Amino acid sequence: MKLTKLSVLTLAGVAGLLLAGCAPTAPAAPEVKATTVRLLTDATGIDDKSFNAAAWRGIVGFYGETVDQATSKGKTYDVVTAQTQDMYIPNLKQAADEKYDLIIVTGFTWADALTETAKKYPDQKFLIVDVSWVGLPNVLQAVFSEHEGSYLVGVAAALKAKAEGIKNPKFGFIGGVPGAVITKFEVGYIQGILSVLPNAKVVDYYANDWGKPELAKTQAKNWYDAGVTTIFSAAGGTGNGTIAQAKEYRLKNKNVWAIGVDSDQYEDGVYADGKSAVLTSMIKRVEASTAYALNAVKNGTFKAEVTVFDTKADGVGFSDKNPELGQEIVDAVNKAKADIIAGTIMVAATYKEAKALPGFPQDLQAKDD
Repeated sequence: MKLTKLSVLTLAGVAGLLLAGCAPTAPAAPEVKATTVRLLTDATGIDDKSFNAAAWRGIVGFYGETVDQATSKGKTYDVVTAQTQDMYIPNLKQAADEKYDLIIVTGFTWADALTETAKKYPDQKFLIVDVSWVGLPNVLQAVFSEHEGSYLVGVAAALKAKAEGIKNPKFGFIGGVPGAVITKFEVGYIQGILSVLPNAKVVDYYANDWGKPELAKTQAKNWYDAGVTTIFSAAGGTGNGTIAQAKEYRLKNKNVWAIGVDSDQYEDGVYADGKSAVLTSMIKRVEASTAYALNAVKNGTFKAEVTVFDTKADGVGFSDKNPELGQEIVDAVNKAKADIIAGTIMVAATYKEAKALPGFPQDLQAKDD
């Protein structure tokens, strides 16, 4: 039988297809499962512009997204806000039952609920921020050297008062719920002030709540009216009231300042012509701890440990975004930061230690436990 040229080409093509079909194919690479996480917060949620917002920023950033995008929310990462502490344990159990790779809780008020829940879910991995005493084999604990970062903003506040020629300046501190963590903010701040102005007067107030800005706003107004020039708040969403009052008064040309906390709150203090009532902020990079834990889970290196994020590790610092801070003050604060890293400056972390320092206030509301 004589084959035409077209037939030969056709047969060749069929043979090629058959051979191709018989050729071994490489097995498909196994799909890598994305690390999943749920963040559990108190009633202030991730809109507190401070502590929880920073934790959320670290989670979203781990997935290569921004807070504004958050396209994977509800898929690989999620957040649940507890309106009351009664919901802490139910929220923890729900997240564990849904088998997230990592569950994150923020703040020492979660410690008891986490301890109880983590014991019942020994295979579940947890991260708690601001706690070092849980001590369970499935819990990573992240703590920060808040006293070091707060020392820096205290130096900045005192130098600003000095530069503005304020005679006998007074400084205020507003805390949320009293405890060892917030005490570190307060005593570090005061030590920074006293390093510049040894005779400065400092007053303090605790709102006993993380989510009542009206309390901080009222106290800030009273203090500003009484001659306090600068107020540092470490109170979660409550502290936003301090910034609100400082904005109102600066609009009236009153020379008062607020100091932000955890996140850079410069933008929250903007009141006119790009000017901000937030002189500086004590940056506490909570996002570093959430990203650290997620990477540990992803890489299989997760372990129960207490990880400290201090000045040397860039866990805490200060914001120099406000131009009114001035380069001379920024340079001086950076010098203090370098001295803390080098060990030349040692900052007391507890009220008990701080009270032993010359001139340190003896009647604060701070608590070490």
